[in-house]
Amino acid sequence: MDTDGSGGAIAAADGLGLAYSVVRHGPVRSLAEAALARGVEPTAVVKTMVVRVRDDDYRFVLVPGDREIAWPKLRALLGVSRLSMPDADTALRVTGYVRGTITPLGSKRAWPVIADARVAGTVSIGGGAPGVALSVAADELIAALGAAVADVTQ
Repeated sequence: MDTDGSGGAIAAADGLGLAYSVVRHGPVRSLAEAALARGVEPTAVVKTMVVRVRDDDYRFVLVPGDREIAWPKLRALLGVSRLSMPDADTALRVTGYVRGTITPLGSKRAWPVIADARVAGTVSIGGGAPGVALSVAADELIAALGAAVADVTQ
C-alpha cells in the first residue's frame, strides 16, 4: 500500500482491471490548479460528490470539474424530493476518505455511482489521498463501477 493513503483506490482500480496512470502532485486550491497539476483541461477533472438520499443511503455522483450538480435533475433521476450533502465527518465515515480525496475506487462501501453524461474521454479522478489522481478512460471507469449515466449537472 502506498504511504500516502492512495493504496485503497489504486488496489481497487487494479481489482477492477482498469488501465490507468497515477499522477502525483502538490497541494491545489482550485479546479484550475488541479487541472494544471494533472496536465488536463478542467472538464477532464472529475469530482466525486457524495450525496445522501436517506439515512444510510448514499450515492457517488461523478461530475466534470467545470460543472456542478443540477439538484432538480438528480432528484428526478432518483425519484426523491430531497437530497443532501453529508458533512465532512459523515462523508469520511461512509466512504473512508476525507473531502477532497473522495473516490468511488476503494471506498469503504461500494455506494451506487451516477456519472454525468458529460464524463467522457480520458478523465482524472481523485486517487484517495491528497495530491493523487488516476487518469483513466471514462467509459472504462463507468463500466467498471457499474455507473448509471445521466444528465445530472449544469
